[in-house]
Amino acid sequence: MASQDSEEKHNEISVDALAFKDLNDAQSSQSEWTTTRVELWSFYLFYVGNNGLSGFNFGPSQFQNLLFIAGYDPSQPPFTLACGDGDCVLPYLGKVRDINAIVLLTNGISFAIQAALLLLIGAWADYGRWRPNITIFFTILAVAVSFAWLGVDDPSQWRAGTALYILGLITYQCTLTFWTAAFPGLVRDLPEVKESLAEVKTGKKDLDSHAKFTSISRNRVSNISFTIQSVGEVLILAVMVGILKGLKSDSSTEANTKAFSVLIAFSGGVWVLVALPWFFLEKRRPGLQVPSGSTIFAVGFKQFYVAFRECLRLKQTFLYLIFYFLMGDVLNTTVTVVGTLQNSLVSYSTLQLTLLLIVGIVAQAIGIYTFWLVQKRFGISTKTMLTFNACWIIVLTIWGLIGVHTDKFGFKHVWEVWVYQVFYGVMVCPWYAYSQTMISEVSPLPQMFLFFALFSVVGKTSAFIGPFVSSAIIDDSSNNNMPFAFLFALGVFSMIFLWFVDVPRSRIECENFVKAESERRAFETSASAYTGDPIGNA
Repeated sequence: MASQDSEEKHNEISVDALAFKDLNDAQSSQSEWTTTRVELWSFYLFYVGNNGLSGFNFGPSQFQNLLFIAGYDPSQPPFTLACGDGDCVLPYLGKVRDINAIVLLTNGISFAIQAALLLLIGAWADYGRWRPNITIFFTILAVAVSFAWLGVDDPSQWRAGTALYILGLITYQCTLTFWTAAFPGLVRDLPEVKESLAEVKTGKKDLDSHAKFTSISRNRVSNISFTIQSVGEVLILAVMVGILKGLKSDSSTEANTKAFSVLIAFSGGVWVLVALPWFFLEKRRPGLQVPSGSTIFAVGFKQFYVAFRECLRLKQTFLYLIFYFLMGDVLNTTVTVVGTLQNSLVSYSTLQLTLLLIVGIVAQAIGIYTFWLVQKRFGISTKTMLTFNACWIIVLTIWGLIGVHTDKFGFKHVWEVWVYQVFYGVMVCPWYAYSQTMISEVSPLPQMFLFFALFSVVGKTSAFIGPFVSSAIIDDSSNNNMPFAFLFALGVFSMIFLWFVDVPRSRIECENFVKAESERRAFETSASAYTGDPIGNA
């Protein structure tokens, strides 16, 4: 044990010495870009629009609502008895399926398409000045899909609703992915982070202190962006309540269905308005050059392969990659399953779902900001906060699992979905902030966009496996709660990998990785994994 500790300390000293040498050899000037408050707030404001109301909340609810109205009770001949309190089915992809299974299956198809798409274009965030253009493109497309819902408000149009549901999820997630890719560069160019780096170069601060300060800065930007998004979303939902009152959405099934489409279009309109500042104010920070012998269309597959191959060498990064794959699948599928149960419990009422969202988003703002205050006050590491947060995701699966054998609990009653919104907002939603920040904790800074793209692809890949499995479980068991057994087991298993992630060791691995890759010319440029400063051209 003593010899192992001695070796680890020797490695740390060697890496620090090399890192300081690189800092001395680096260009005397830091990044020419500086993140201003205006740019940072336009980044926050964009997220208020990219809140998921159209593609992730009301879009799926409208889709399931159309399926329910168009479907029939399988206890009678097809299409002779409308869906009620019993089972509800429709023919879909060559088989008569429960509508909840249809939602999960379609969700899986959507995420499968996203995974393939991000394999093609995900790495473009690293090259030239492409990424802002891609963000703008997907934002405009997502808004167009939102407005297209205005023409789909009749149950006979459920197949068109299927297409809009898939497009809505794809454009929302792709926009979110490329917006998120701006996060590492924004934090790196914050004035206080650049000042901290300057102190390292002059010997006033050591690298470890700078790394911790950068980590806290990432958490601050991440958590504040989620908090502001939550507050803005509550205001949007409050306006939506007024819209629903004006439309008299509760007066009939037809009025309720039309109201869904109006809300989706309204959220799209707000999105494009609050996105405009980011379109114009984001600094187009230069990325890598396209590797020789490759093209912009092939580089995504090539760089995904390179990143995944290198992840196998970066042990801590690979451990987190596995955890992120598994737990992301658990959370995404759990939220989808609970959403289908919630929609049926409130009879697809737009007003009830909007009020539930208001409660959930208020709880989300409280939860995320409280987590950040606690972390800041006690100096808790990102991994510790994420571990605590992930435990509550598992509790959520236990909640649903109880409902397999009883009708008294387990998302079986309306009061439970109200409690769920508070629980999910306060205890589960911080996942979206901390899982993102943790990626930056275990990835080499020079290739941060590349590794963000890798994790995005992995996240989308896991997100279609869970829905496919859950859809099959519902079809075979005829029990909408049975998927929670699979999700609970998967969640517990995933925690093993997070437990073994060692963030300090990851910094050492990343620094050694960058130096080795600069010699092997795996990437077109090389820089310090600690600071992102260039250390020479490959």
